[in-house]
Amino acid sequence: MGMTTGNAIAPLRRISRRIAAIQSEFRYFSSADSSSQSLVNSLSALLNEGGSIVHGDNVDLTRYNTDWTRQYCGNSSIVVKPKTTSEVSHILRFCYKNNIPVVPQSGNTGLVGGSVPSGDDEIVMSMEKMNSILSFDPINGIITCESGLVLQDMQSFLEDNDHCSPLDLGAKGTCMIGGNISTNAGGQHFYRYGSMHANVLGLEVVLANENGAILNLMNKNRKDNTGYDLKHLFIGAEGTLGIITKAVLSCPRKAMARNVALLACESFEDVQLTLEYAKNHLGEILSAFEMMDENILNALSKSEKKVPIVRGDGQNYPFLLLIETQGSTPEHDMAKFENFLAFGIEQGTIVDGVVAQSGKQSLDMWELRESCNPVMGSMGYTYKYDVSLPIKKYYDIVGTMKERLSSRPDAIVTSWGHVIDGNLHLNITTSGKSSKDQELLSLIEPFLFEEVIKMNGSISAEHGIGVCKREYLPLQKEKAVVDLMSLLKRQLDPKNILNPGKLI
Repeated sequence: MGMTTGNAIAPLRRISRRIAAIQSEFRYFSSADSSSQSLVNSLSALLNEGGSIVHGDNVDLTRYNTDWTRQYCGNSSIVVKPKTTSEVSHILRFCYKNNIPVVPQSGNTGLVGGSVPSGDDEIVMSMEKMNSILSFDPINGIITCESGLVLQDMQSFLEDNDHCSPLDLGAKGTCMIGGNISTNAGGQHFYRYGSMHANVLGLEVVLANENGAILNLMNKNRKDNTGYDLKHLFIGAEGTLGIITKAVLSCPRKAMARNVALLACESFEDVQLTLEYAKNHLGEILSAFEMMDENILNALSKSEKKVPIVRGDGQNYPFLLLIETQGSTPEHDMAKFENFLAFGIEQGTIVDGVVAQSGKQSLDMWELRESCNPVMGSMGYTYKYDVSLPIKKYYDIVGTMKERLSSRPDAIVTSWGHVIDGNLHLNITTSGKSSKDQELLSLIEPFLFEEVIKMNGSISAEHGIGVCKREYLPLQKEKAVVDLMSLLKRQLDPKNILNPGKLI
């Protein structure tokens, strides 16, 4: 790994101070500055193709300034909403010339503060007006769309055209394709279809330079080996290198056969064995393998959500698994599914379960899993962590954090995740609280990140680095790697006006 934890904290503090110093250079305007109206007028003049601007102290811009966790808040008084790539280019060229920092924003469903302003000096560029589906090739299964398209809208379109999205997320009703690409989203079917790196064929990206250069990387061929595959620079870059305006995505055919089940296990060892059995018996049709632990099941039970399978005494099992298969032949797939279930029961790793008998029951099972985030959010202030771990150590971090927080009985540790790809959603909630507890946070960070790295995991499985994990990136990546990332940032964003203070 990179530098050791013990030697890293002081340099990280210096890095933080340097970032603050860089951000202090951006003082073009503030909400109280007389030049603010002049800036609004200048930006408005550039939005002549259907774009719009929202501004002013009397306008509620909270949703643009606050991320999903409510932990990261800015105070930008200007939100531009371009309608075309040309408008994006004009705005970035103007902002480059005038040293105005820009925060690109999609659905703002991130958890690390990567899509909101750090202060009041930045303008927010919301992509919500660039939300069109431009074309669809049903023979090749390739969709071309604008970056502000809401994921659920794309899913509905593809469903109507006998295809499906390779990406599915709990935030699908709000998140947008550009944000999904900028954070390299994986989601629930990552094992089957991969992340955005695996499914993006082409991009259109606007750079923050003197020309507002538009990069046409809109390849629509599944094979293209003509030089550097530059689109991958912008996938997972969190809007720090350029602003994605259009995308070409590969979309699989809609499955003709689908099976979904909720299964109970008594231990995480049984979860691991059941995963092994699923891979062996289900093979190519295995699409999702999700886990929810007892604490999150208890929280769901206390809400309006009904957990379908419980013990005879009404208590929740230690673990519930949600497993889905997708294939083309119902009889063949069901036979494989039944063989898998029978084997797991015979081996004693599956102690209870229910198989969906209709499309509605399948949706209900997924709705239970997707309710984990909002239910915990409604209980109190939640510290959310999205990490990746080797599957053998996947649940060890939960026990480690429970022990770490044993002096804080008010802190409830819950977990769920895409266990098949090692992605764990670890949540720590203080019931009834609405604000951050600095003493509790100091117990969690950087301890949690250090432990994940010791276990050969990743401090960010999804959602990216943003503000939350920026100071810990040198713990995860070696200096040479971080230096190269910084070099790319300087080359593509020479004035550091794109999402400053994020990622690097």
